[in-house]
Amino acid sequence: MTSSELLTDAFERIRDVVHGVVEGSSADDLAFRVDGRSNSIAWLVWHLTRVQDDHIADAAGLEQVWTAQGWADRLDLALNPLDTGYGHTTDQVAAVRVASGDLLTGYHDAVHEQTVEYVRTLKDDDFARIVDEAWDPPVTLGVRLVSVVSDDLQHAGQAAFVRGLL
Repeated sequence: MTSSELLTDAFERIRDVVHGVVEGSSADDLAFRVDGRSNSIAWLVWHLTRVQDDHIADAAGLEQVWTAQGWADRLDLALNPLDTGYGHTTDQVAAVRVASGDLLTGYHDAVHEQTVEYVRTLKDDDFARIVDEAWDPPVTLGVRLVSVVSDDLQHAGQAAFVRGLL
């Protein structure tokens, strides 16, 4: 198995968890917040997808699916179109409400498709390329991709926990 195949498998697993959590959930289920202030399933799935979209598009030199394919308009959230959810307040989390889970899985699937198309092109030498010099040490493509997988899996697991409580 190549590094590219390994990462593709990881992103497939994220997609599987997202679908498992969202499918069959009502709009109210997706907006449910355990203590009235915590992250909802809708916010968690939207956020993990936005982070993946933002980071992969940046690394690949592509436009984000969020804007390029009109998902920002379709989800119609009361947020800045460039927002990924990082550092959101409780009110901003509450603003992430969707009419149906199909919107969340549709956006996630579109991001997933762009992600795996890009990842499948990568060779082992590509992972050492610096993609973010704002950190010390600078972030390589390999570190960025593992970070996205880690962050996404954590948030997908949180969403699965909330779904389990319902």
